Amino acid sequence: MRSKNLVVCDTEEEYAKALAVYFMRKKELMLQVHVCSSISHAEDLGEEIRADILLVAAEYAKKVQEKVKAEKVFILSTGKKFDEKTEFPVLFKYQPGEKLLSGILRECADIFDAGDMVQSISGNKERKIIGVFSPVCRIGKTMYAFRLGEELAESENVLYLNLEVFAGLGGHFEQSGQTLSDVLYYARQEKGNLGLLLTTLVCHRGNLDYVQPMPVSEDMKEIRGSEWVELMKKILEQSIYETLVLDISDGIPELYTLLKCCTEIHMLVLEDEYSKSKILQFEHEISLLGYDDILKKIIQKGGAA
Repeated sequence: MRSKNLVVCDTEEEYAKALAVYFMRKKELMLQVHVCSSISHAEDLGEEIRADILLVAAEYAKKVQEKVKAEKVFILSTGKKFDEKTEFPVLFKYQPGEKLLSGILRECADIFDAGDMVQSISGNKERKIIGVFSPVCRIGKTMYAFRLGEELAESENVLYLNLEVFAGLGGHFEQSGQTLSDVLYYARQEKGNLGLLLTTLVCHRGNLDYVQPMPVSEDMKEIRGSEWVELMKKILEQSIYETLVLDISDGIPELYTLLKCCTEIHMLVLEDEYSKSKILQFEHEISLLGYDDILKKIIQKGGAA
């Protein structure tokens, strides 16, 4: 799949540059982003490329459309009324980036081939799910999972998902915006492309992408391990991500079903007797229930005391 040309033409040059940076971070969309700040610049650019997507300030709308031909055109409005009548969708330019992108993708999904998009970015690399889990509490599991994800993200496309009952909003995570609840809702609809949706939801820690965790603990407790497994399969099939890092809580229903789907499980441990007894109880229960294949996937790591 060839890269798509997205042109941002706006009188506010700093805004246009900031928006371009935001779009360029969405590597799964394979966008070549171009910024214009004047009619003459747009005219010169129109002689060099054909834009797949054009975002144009309302005051430039009529003139720029004559200079830059585009498959999809959007008008960037400040919310104030403007005289020009337009057949094109109007977007409020100062809304959060993910909402702006969501509005664009609703209109442009047909120009992004999901299968080619995933193949172009990820190639034939093996997909894997790394679970980070421990029956021992307050052991630094979330920080370990983040650091592991950041390390892996230096050379591959990695998505971190927090599956804890209480993830700690306001600590590692923000308290607003779309969350894992939105991803689950969309996946349940069985329509559209989950990979495109994720581009509007993911946050970033360096090269690592992550989704804000579910904000309500009771909602989290209602999601069974089997549904998480189906969600992980869809993400790996429909998105650019080659590796998922799951920060797993022991409060998840059907916990062992989720652990069983992991390629490997990093289990944080401590050397005190209390912690050792928890590990032994977990291992004994796993064997008793006939899940010895889970034990084979466990890689023990030293936790934070």
